[in-house]
Amino acid sequence: MGIVHIVVLTVALLTLLTLPCVVAAILGHDPLALRDWWTGRALSRLDRHMVAVSVDLPAPSFEQIAYDLRRLGHQRYHGPNRQSVKWQSAVMSAYDLRLSLACQCLGLPEHLGPLEGMDRDLERMRLESQLQAAGLALR
Repeated sequence: MGIVHIVVLTVALLTLLTLPCVVAAILGHDPLALRDWWTGRALSRLDRHMVAVSVDLPAPSFEQIAYDLRRLGHQRYHGPNRQSVKWQSAVMSAYDLRLSLACQCLGLPEHLGPLEGMDRDLERMRLESQLQAAGLALR
């Protein structure tokens, strides 16, 4: 049993000692690259050199948007974690995006983007009533 512990400890120490060498080999032989990697500057340098790539995704079908609206509407009130502010915010953002997509599909005017707080809630209610009047069942 003692030999196993010695072998495991030796392997762990060798791994810790050789890790900087492996990182230096991956980043190249530039001695400043390891320092940049360690301080996080390499990531910011990489961000500056990244090229934005636009991907044209196919627009979801109206049936998919309607399904997503019903699913997200249910999650707004009966979700698994209603106490999480981040979760609630993510659900509301997704719901608002689907509301905007549904309005675009039906040619209805919507102004969710610039609004915040109570004004955004009122616009959301107005859009829901317009979509229901157009025949979309949200509940």
